[in-house]
Amino acid sequence: MKINKSSDAKSTVHLAEHKIEQLQDKIMKNESYRLAYEDSKFMASDDLRPMRLQLELLKPEQALRNYNINSTVVIFGSARILNSEDAHKQLQEAKQNIKDNPDDTQLQMALKKAQRQVKQAKYYQQAQKLATIVSKQFQQQNRKDFVVVTGGGPGIMEAANRGAFDAEQNSVGFNITLEHEQAPNPYISPGLCFQFQYFALRKMHFLLRAKALIAFPGGFGTLDEVFEVLTLIQTKKMKRLPIILMGKEHWQRVIDFDYLSQEGFIDAEDLALFHIVDTAEQAVKIMVDFYHGQPPK
Repeated sequence: MKINKSSDAKSTVHLAEHKIEQLQDKIMKNESYRLAYEDSKFMASDDLRPMRLQLELLKPEQALRNYNINSTVVIFGSARILNSEDAHKQLQEAKQNIKDNPDDTQLQMALKKAQRQVKQAKYYQQAQKLATIVSKQFQQQNRKDFVVVTGGGPGIMEAANRGAFDAEQNSVGFNITLEHEQAPNPYISPGLCFQFQYFALRKMHFLLRAKALIAFPGGFGTLDEVFEVLTLIQTKKMKRLPIILMGKEHWQRVIDFDYLSQEGFIDAEDLALFHIVDTAEQAVKIMVDFYHGQPPK
């Protein structure tokens, strides 16, 4: 069979001219053509997890250096604690609701919850006060020390960021992506609020500049952070720093540290790794005494 080479070539050229823009458009829109760092699917792949971990380490670190933040005070505590005004407002609503429906068990539970929140509001007040004192006393124009750092959410975290805001000083928020999205509280310095995917990297940033850790009453997250830092110091993976547990009534009931010591699960000397206090002034005094009045350089 004789092949007409010139005719075949002519047909191919004609086809390319007719569809060249469509073919190029299809190529350029394919995800394979995207720049690697702009390809969200590629960046989210399992193979890129090491890179994502590195990025979560580098981005906040760069920002904190740019703000000349030398040292931090990390404040933990429950996201569920309300300020006094909101707590009393909810209590009044609960009282009114149960007045209209006194036999409703759910409303009875809501009343008890509101009563607890009014009682717990003192911790919000102390966290706010503590952050104000620390921020006024140690942050300076060219050297920012003991900058308040929180998890960036509501409750005690909001109170601490709010205290620094009241002092017109910087504070940091390390938010974490959760199943129920957690928005940052409005008192964090805008350039110092970060969002994390990985708890491990978030924890690392909590401690990289930390010179004190203050834990208010809280749940699993607060307990997790407290025991992790205690373990790091106990095993000498981390330098000694003041660990202050706020609220004797809460901490002495939640954890029986004396029992752990008596049973030999921790050494008697380990009980000196932390302090349990009730007021912001007591917490500040512990930090000042530990560092002899001057933030470490």
